[in-house]
Amino acid sequence: MMRVRVAILGATGLVGRAMLAVLEQRGFPVERPRLLASERSASRTLRFRGAELAVEPVAADAFRDIDVALFASANPVSLEWAPRARAAGAKVIDNSSAFRYDPAVPLVVPEVNGDLLQAQPGLIANPNCSTIAIVLPLAALAPAARLERLVVATYQAVSGAGSDALDDLERGIREGLDGPPPPRAGGLAPFAWNVVPHIDRFEDNGYTREEMKIVWESRKILGLDRLPVTATAVRVPVRVGHGAAVMASFDRPIEPERARELWRAFPGLEVVDDPGTNAYPTPLRAAGNDPVLVGRARRDLSDPNGLVFFVASDNLRKGAALNAVQIAERLCAVDAAA
Repeated sequence: MMRVRVAILGATGLVGRAMLAVLEQRGFPVERPRLLASERSASRTLRFRGAELAVEPVAADAFRDIDVALFASANPVSLEWAPRARAAGAKVIDNSSAFRYDPAVPLVVPEVNGDLLQAQPGLIANPNCSTIAIVLPLAALAPAARLERLVVATYQAVSGAGSDALDDLERGIREGLDGPPPPRAGGLAPFAWNVVPHIDRFEDNGYTREEMKIVWESRKILGLDRLPVTATAVRVPVRVGHGAAVMASFDRPIEPERARELWRAFPGLEVVDDPGTNAYPTPLRAAGNDPVLVGRARRDLSDPNGLVFFVASDNLRKGAALNAVQIAERLCAVDAAA
């Protein structure tokens, strides 16, 4: 089997560590991934297939001889290092939002629009964690009806904001047992014992950037440039696992049982939908697992062509690391067939 030389930039973060774990769990054909981070994190080691691998500071020659570079970095870091990695010959799969809205850069969920990888692009954007979970069941319903409007409310785990945010949550939960949980830095509302309708910065239209990511990205991935979309993104006191309530309107009715049939046949989805036995998607059930869970399917009482459902997924796996590794797998398959 062809060996693939892989680098992970941002290897010590939550998503970077999840990428390393997914590479190992899926048996990706890499012997010794190159682990890259800032100078501050470069003294660490991470375990991979029983060995301790040193984390290196990212530098000018860091991507030499690398085939695939997985970026789990913030936008400024991706903007700085992605061109250098590409110049060194690596294909870059970037988990930040730095390149998602560039029309020349494919935004890929392999089960939905993986055919875009046939062109062997040198830079691929990994979508927003909530968007991935939302578009998978919508893509599965496409054979039954045309999507005409989308309304979404997300319930997003604190791990989506990084390690420091998780520390804030856990400290706040402990301190909140005996009194009010402390505010976050800058006086921001605490995550612990709270529900916060504010993720990322507010835009001029009153929506947060996280909400606009769902609008822009769902249109791009589904190939529906004019699709009316509105979203509300909420942070909830959950460690891992995003949820979303989805209200979708179509050009004709889709019965819930028909939706469940289509979802069962679609890769990347697991139907969990039996309210009689209290079976429905939850973050705890999704955490640590690959599929996006979908359930609570029901007709929209306010719209004869509407379908309402709920999804939950592990935001560190399918919402980030797993999707990136699946893109890498598809790229390698295309290269092998070329």
